[in-house]
Amino acid sequence: MNGLYGDTADLTYRRAGFGAPVRRGDRPAIVVVDLTRGFTEDSYPSGTDLTDVVAATARLIEAGRPAEVPVVFTAIAYTEAEASGDAVPWLHKAPGLRVLLEGSEAVDVDPRLPRRPGHDPLVVKKGASAFFGTHLAAALTGLGCDTVLVCGATTSGCVRATAVDAVQSGFPVLVPRECVGDRAAGPADAALFDIQAKYGDVISLADAVGYLGSLSAPTASGGARRTRP
Repeated sequence: MNGLYGDTADLTYRRAGFGAPVRRGDRPAIVVVDLTRGFTEDSYPSGTDLTDVVAATARLIEAGRPAEVPVVFTAIAYTEAEASGDAVPWLHKAPGLRVLLEGSEAVDVDPRLPRRPGHDPLVVKKGASAFFGTHLAAALTGLGCDTVLVCGATTSGCVRATAVDAVQSGFPVLVPRECVGDRAAGPADAALFDIQAKYGDVISLADAVGYLGSLSAPTASGGARRTRP
């Protein structure tokens, strides 16, 4: 636990059997959740200034390149009909997301990130989780991945939902805290506490970079490698 809500909360969760560390595999993937301009720039109603998060995520991605760690980007994008209509209930609760139109700059991956088009896949989604209604789980399985590092925005929304669905899909989850961001500190802190207690390990960027740096490139056969204890 991270002590966010005091020693009593931490003790309660430990007694209940929560907060144990997850295993770390030898073939992780980095999932960059919704670091699109509509979320990383405060000129959009759906966004806030996530300059530091983008920089930290870029560092993480580059740390994984020598070991050929797969990087998957996600973006929320709606058709004109979806954005202006009633078919997506979430848009009634969060109408600010209606600006995330297919083909608009709002859904472009932040250009400060080192995405390699044609190499790093982009998963387009309509909801919070990067797994719900997408082929992400199948893609990670096909790549032989055994661990997921979740980055992106927002911590209390799409990042948390993705972390929950990742572990439910069979992937141990790591969340580098410098690589996630939100519009307000309170919801973000609560989400990180919840993730650490129940779904994954919230770790430092330095720890994540060190983990990736300890990996070797995959074998030519592309087979899965031994999972670390």
